[in-house]
Amino acid sequence: MTGVTGPSPTLGSARAGGPPPPDRRRFLTAGAAVLGAAASAQLWLPAVARAAETPLPDGVFSLGVASGDPLPDGIVLWTRLAPDPLNGGGVPDRVVSVEWELAADERFRKSVRRGLAQARPEYGHSVHVDVRGLHPDRTYWYRFRAGGQLSPAGRTRTAPHPDSRGGALRIALASCQNWQHGYFTPYADLLEQDPDVVLFVGDYIYESSPSATAVRQHEGKGEPYTLEQYRNRYAQYRTDPDLAAVHAHVPWVVTFDDHEVDNDFAGEVPQDPDKQSHDAFVARLTAAYQAYYEHMPVRATAVPDGPHIRMYRRLEFGRLVRLNVLDTRQFRSDQATTQEGAESPSRTMLGAEQKQWLLDGLHDSPARWNLVASQIMMAETDLQTGPGKLWFYDAWDGYQAERNALLEEFKTVRNPVVLSGDRHLTMISDLKEDFADPGSAVVGAEFVGTSISSNGDQDQAAFHAEWDPLKPDNPHWKVIDAHRGYHLLDVRRDGIDAEVRVVDTVVKPEATPSTLARLRVEAGRPGVEVV
Repeated sequence: MTGVTGPSPTLGSARAGGPPPPDRRRFLTAGAAVLGAAASAQLWLPAVARAAETPLPDGVFSLGVASGDPLPDGIVLWTRLAPDPLNGGGVPDRVVSVEWELAADERFRKSVRRGLAQARPEYGHSVHVDVRGLHPDRTYWYRFRAGGQLSPAGRTRTAPHPDSRGGALRIALASCQNWQHGYFTPYADLLEQDPDVVLFVGDYIYESSPSATAVRQHEGKGEPYTLEQYRNRYAQYRTDPDLAAVHAHVPWVVTFDDHEVDNDFAGEVPQDPDKQSHDAFVARLTAAYQAYYEHMPVRATAVPDGPHIRMYRRLEFGRLVRLNVLDTRQFRSDQATTQEGAESPSRTMLGAEQKQWLLDGLHDSPARWNLVASQIMMAETDLQTGPGKLWFYDAWDGYQAERNALLEEFKTVRNPVVLSGDRHLTMISDLKEDFADPGSAVVGAEFVGTSISSNGDQDQAAFHAEWDPLKPDNPHWKVIDAHRGYHLLDVRRDGIDAEVRVVDTVVKPEATPSTLARLRVEAGRPGVEVV
């Protein structure tokens, strides 16, 4: 094996003057404890061995490649063999040997690691390679080969040394991509902005039935319930060219929300328990979680155990950022139905174990910035004008005792910032110690990213006519908007500079991007301000 040699470039040195060219990307991240590397010392199979295998159908790499959850010495590489992606995959029901290669240059002249992975039918012929023995803060290129066919090349980057203190981190915050509501046009602009990492906080697919009036129609004949049905839905989404391009260009950190399974589910309780028995829903969870694992660039720690999957985890971005990725679905109590229920101390969003894990990680953090990836909005949304309150019970407003206790802890956490999705709106807010008291202290900031395509091209005038009257009852809101897009955050030691990036349409394959708003979070000063 050949190691990477040469000096490590300065982290983030090009960010001060704007985004660097692709070959000068600067990127910081690290992962939680993981299982051992997969076959990292093996070499490409000789041609005679490849020829001995039964030929595979053409187009086995139709779903592209991806990488995720980097470490200072490692990265997860992903692909799934699927020549017939919308009909179960189309690979023969046998184990397929897949060669992989990681190189220090995009022409693959400086090979760094090579190995052999097994694409197994029980995991949809997906491949998750946990490559180790790499150098920190390095750009690498990777590819796969199976049945004599070569995959597209991908690009990725390892994390810096854990003691690295300088530099910058560019995060693209994305969520909520509904195939039927539009094309994923914001990703074309996201690719141009060249982020260091994409943080996707949920609703990667939607489980809704096909609609004859949709911009693009879901595959199948109804909602997915079985493993093959979920596989087909993920495969359809993976064929979007803009999504595939970003996956091949940037490492992703992912977590799921509700639509990867069933709208507004809570633990093992479906949205409509009168229509889905507990046993039936457990079977649905089992299928959905396995399909999720099969299509995401995550480590073997996320291999599901029946109707359970471990997704909450912590990633270190040098000494600049600690990112706590939450799971706000599996461990929550069923949603409240009344204001009294929403304020009940017995109601939990995180569960006892995950909550303690989060608090421990916030209080012992060595990082300058402590980010929390929460699938659903943490700041209050009071939907009632004038006296009284009206909340969304599926969001943190429905779990107020736990939310308020967490915000109390934020007072002693260094620079806490929450990154959320779900709402299909841009909602950027100060986080308050007590939302019932407008004069209470600001303890942090929250960026709720808009959707990639969900809700389609909304009527902006109608949106503001509905939501602007609520602003006096929600003085912590700094920006609210209903365009489609994503958020771009440049994190440095002195502050976070954020842009709300939007597109003019998602009902056509191409769109015009723009910056809707710019914001700033100053280190040591809780809250967020419009620039």
